[in-house]
Amino acid sequence: MRVARIQTGLGNGVVECGVCERRCRIKPGGSGICGNYVNVDGKLYHFGYGRLSAVESRPIEIKPLFHYWPNSTALTFSNWGCNFYCPWCQNYHLSFRRPSESDEVVPPERLVELARARGDEGFSASFNEPTTNFDYVADLAELAVKEGFYFMMVTNGYLTRAALKLLLDLGVDGWSIDLKGCPGMRVLRGVDHEKVLKNARLVIEEGGHVEIVYLVVTGVNDSEECIDWVLSRHLDVLGPSVPLHVNRYFPAYAWREPPTPLEKLLGVKRKAERLGLEYVYVGNLHDPELETTYCSKCRRPLIRREGYRVTYFKLSRENGKYKCPYCGHEIPIRGSYVPGKTLLWL
Repeated sequence: MRVARIQTGLGNGVVECGVCERRCRIKPGGSGICGNYVNVDGKLYHFGYGRLSAVESRPIEIKPLFHYWPNSTALTFSNWGCNFYCPWCQNYHLSFRRPSESDEVVPPERLVELARARGDEGFSASFNEPTTNFDYVADLAELAVKEGFYFMMVTNGYLTRAALKLLLDLGVDGWSIDLKGCPGMRVLRGVDHEKVLKNARLVIEEGGHVEIVYLVVTGVNDSEECIDWVLSRHLDVLGPSVPLHVNRYFPAYAWREPPTPLEKLLGVKRKAERLGLEYVYVGNLHDPELETTYCSKCRRPLIRREGYRVTYFKLSRENGKYKCPYCGHEIPIRGSYVPGKTLLWL
């Protein structure tokens, strides 16, 4: 175990966890909602530190990040537990299980060695909610970035600002943030979706890269009112150039509503583009046309993707910035394009 970086003593041995906006108040001998942080004699420890559930090399496009180190691969790792417990979770076998003393502890140094051996360009904290693995992620990020790797997270974005700022300072600059929906949803009550957007804004202000994922879940966040809120707040808080991934939901775990209708997804895309969002993708359909990056000015195709790999890349680069070769419009891309990597999983 590691002593938690961010904690506040509240008296009588009670401690508040400062990692996520749940801000669990934990009594001695107890744990927070995610099961990863425990109170031992009035001090907060990261019990789940390094107790990993999966380690794989995976394409960055599967995160999804389409404007961040295109065609690279990231050593992707996860732990156990979550702070949301969505009833439609695809990875419920990881997210709904708490860490155990019997789990092997993997030191950060071992993952850096593995990423180097596999030829990965970076790291991705993913699969379950990586905020629950905060202190391990921080240690690994500090080590990995010094070794020349990029570091990104796939997250619900519900970190405290203190936790978020610490990761940004350590070089975690890629953020795939899942915006679950809008105020008034009948599930995930108590979650403040505005805080997620404000965190995404902070990442941008601190120089990081953000792409928003909106999983349109049947019967949860698919009403026109919810769609309008998500799109308008995206535009107002983040701006038109931040990519939006409108993804299809499929039944999983305890949520058995039918998959999101295709027309619903296409309608969200059309509405987003009418509002002025420049990069809107539709995911979980495996349709290359809906995952192609077009110049937001001249509408020429610039990056084409199939099977989570880049199959066409037509951008010029000047002074570290990518531009449309046809009209010169700047295209927001973080990191370098990695040509020639065709394997889906290494």
